[in-house]
Amino acid sequence: MTTVIHVDNSKFFRKMMRIFLNDLGIVCIDFEKGEDVLDAIGNQKISCVITGLELIDMSGEDLIRQLTFTGYPMTIIAVTGSQDDDRIQRLADMGVKTTIQKGGNWKEKLREYF
Repeated sequence: MTTVIHVDNSKFFRKMMRIFLNDLGIVCIDFEKGEDVLDAIGNQKISCVITGLELIDMSGEDLIRQLTFTGYPMTIIAVTGSQDDDRIQRLADMGVKTTIQKGGNWKEKLREYF
């Protein structure tokens, strides 16, 4: 079974994401803090981290840098409310597999991915 970590500062969006992923048969562990994700990574077999870019304790970019630094093999997906092409390119350069728009068709994009 696939296990995904989702981190976002919005409790409502975390709940929506968890329900959506569970309906796809994916185990979703959600957090509001990036530091909690970093603590959990070594304890689970995680195939994917889905992260918002504005977290309570750090930026999503900082979390992505730290995740890629660990060398732990996982896919990283960024969720953003911005359509800033430069930012999306920076995320791709950091190793983000795909970027999805929070207000857009995020369910369809994730369904395509999983």
